[in-house]
Amino acid sequence: MQKTIVLTLNKDYRRLYYKGKSAVDPALVTYALRNRIPGQNRIGITVTKKIGKAVIRNRCKRVIRAAYRLLEPQLPEGWDFIFVARGKTANIKSTDLIPVMKKQIESLTKKNQDAASPKKKQEKKSREPQA
Repeated sequence: MQKTIVLTLNKDYRRLYYKGKSAVDPALVTYALRNRIPGQNRIGITVTKKIGKAVIRNRCKRVIRAAYRLLEPQLPEGWDFIFVARGKTANIKSTDLIPVMKKQIESLTKKNQDAASPKKKQEKKSREPQA
């Protein structure tokens, strides 16, 4: 089982917001970016006051953590994730959030893996005069 670390530094959040890729759903926004820590994922959860009072915001965080915990064994290692709660997160169960989160993470990690894979450079043929 992989170990997950919680993001605590503001610079880590800013790095993900500016350089990371995002996926949007009515219940959740996910930001993802590769980290330099092999074998470990780092997560951060953000819930704004727009969602509701403290009780509702804490419930949103619990639901997101529970969904992530159930998905964690299936996730690729070496990634930073930020989950931003949206309006529908307050009324959703963690079991309903799992497919949304899984779809977002798969799309974000697949995009980055495709971009990181080395592409074969096509050599340009020089036009030499044929004798």
